[in-house]
Amino acid sequence: MWNRLEGLLLKIITGILIPFVGTSLGSACVFFMKKNMSNVIQRILTGFAAGVMVAASIWSLLIPALEQSENMGVWSFIPAVVGFWVGILFLLWLDHVVPHLRMADNQTEGIKAELKKSTMLLLAVTIHNIPEGMAVGVVYAGYIADNNKITAAGALALSIGIAIQNFPEGAIISMPLRADGMSRVKAFLGGVLSGIVEPAGAMLTILAAGILVPSMPYLLSFAAGAMIYVVVEELIPEMSEGTHSDIGTIAFAAGFSVMMILDVVLG
Repeated sequence: MWNRLEGLLLKIITGILIPFVGTSLGSACVFFMKKNMSNVIQRILTGFAAGVMVAASIWSLLIPALEQSENMGVWSFIPAVVGFWVGILFLLWLDHVVPHLRMADNQTEGIKAELKKSTMLLLAVTIHNIPEGMAVGVVYAGYIADNNKITAAGALALSIGIAIQNFPEGAIISMPLRADGMSRVKAFLGGVLSGIVEPAGAMLTILAAGILVPSMPYLLSFAAGAMIYVVVEELIPEMSEGTHSDIGTIAFAAGFSVMMILDVVLG
């Protein structure tokens, strides 16, 4: 019994930390790259991250939410739709109340506050990371609850997919901080700090979901809605910024394919 619990705990901790490791490795690019990333590279990385998030939202979150509501018959779409919209509106609310820097055009959003540009940038990435942490947390909560629609391999696939898209995200935050005058160490720590919200959010979601197990379809689709909001509001404009190019779209398709393959192979 103890060995089983120990193994379960290890899987959960590993799954929660994998995305954070992805962010940290991406942030470490600041030690190896002398200049800020070119616009083309940033487009590729952003498009890839957007593709991963959309695929994860569909295969790892929305489809399981629909499957878990099959007993509702023709009304089985309700939890997925309701949770999806609550997730969208939650991120919309955060966008309007948290002061941050919109990375696509360097415009400030949220409540007006006298904050440094680097702080505003960190807050922007932190907002992005909240739904990712929730997504990992709710999937592992479903696994803990012995939900037959969510397997350990499926939960691990989501963690790996988010870690892959967190790598470029870590670089995208640490490199501008370095270009803004920060030392390499401080820029790296800034990127790492932006990712701490993910394991914290995942753990809080697991605790909340453990109490509200019947609401699992709503929580899964909530995380999906929040992730889709980030993709449409931030990542797609970033990958399309500047002179027209198809490179962001191709990178999006590549990221989508990678996450889809991970979910099928591991899930």
